[in-house]
Amino acid sequence: MWTCPGPRSSCSRPAPTAAPSPAPRSRAEGRGSRVRYVSRVTDPRDLSRGLIGAGIAVCAWSTGTVLAKGIGMDGLAIGAYRFALFAVCILVWMRVRGARFRWRVMRDSMWGGIALGADIALFFSAVKLTSIVNATIIGSMQPIVVGVIAARFFGERIRGRDALWSLVALAGTVVVVTASAGDEISDIRGDLLALAAMLSWSAYFIASKNSKKTMTPTEFTAGTAIWTALICAPLGFAFGQDMSWPTWQHWLLLAAMAIGSGLVGHALMNWSLVRIPLWVGSTFTLLIPVFSALLAWAFLGEAVSPLQGVAMAIVIAALAIVVRAQSVRASPIPDPVPATPA
Repeated sequence: MWTCPGPRSSCSRPAPTAAPSPAPRSRAEGRGSRVRYVSRVTDPRDLSRGLIGAGIAVCAWSTGTVLAKGIGMDGLAIGAYRFALFAVCILVWMRVRGARFRWRVMRDSMWGGIALGADIALFFSAVKLTSIVNATIIGSMQPIVVGVIAARFFGERIRGRDALWSLVALAGTVVVVTASAGDEISDIRGDLLALAAMLSWSAYFIASKNSKKTMTPTEFTAGTAIWTALICAPLGFAFGQDMSWPTWQHWLLLAAMAIGSGLVGHALMNWSLVRIPLWVGSTFTLLIPVFSALLAWAFLGEAVSPLQGVAMAIVIAALAIVVRAQSVRASPIPDPVPATPA
């Protein structure tokens, strides 16, 4: 209660000051005892940077397929040496920037590393039993799995229009892949391994999204790179693959993969996933077969049919519409401020 400190005639009641508005934060929603946390976008510029970063990341990932064709090594050997070199590169990068690698990061990044290592091992095992086309198409289903999980457990709302254009992009990706198919033999066992690889790849994205609770994106990237190298190396020996020391020509290509697909691809996507919706980051991966085909056409002389060209344009246009729609909904949603009594 306000009291005048002097003569009543010389006092005037001060104007009430408005209570400061609380900063936008994550809000818990749920039915009954089940609580779901819905993230709020607090900085549209941060979202824009995340979308640009995810786009650059999938372009960098696309170079890995082309570079791998020039390396005469088995799949798990490429995975082991590539991620070992990538881990060294990112640890040096952290050191240069004055960031310490804390060993607890190995514990916190374990599930993400296991998921990424399993994805590589399962995919290379799948393509030995089934066609690359089948394995790639099954892998392209990842946005559907991640979209369901993002809506169910992360509270991300996917509008019908966004879902429709994402499906259009998915259909275009399938056309890009199947249009170059030959008379390859498929096997249900290989298809199941490809399905398991796709689920592992989805788990990696989810782990990356969750990593912001305990570590920075750079720490998560470093930890998962070490885990992936540790997983691929023994599996390569167990499966009888040639794990010989690479030649210097192979080391050059492995270094290019470590920098392109690793430092640019994985590091930038992990950085972006804590800034953009999970389902959007996953949908971006539909561009990988498109850009890989374009790079193979430009540098390896592989043919691109007119049908593939049209399908590529459809994929890019559909994803551009999805990305454009995100900026429209980038404004923060403030929590209601209780009214102050007059």
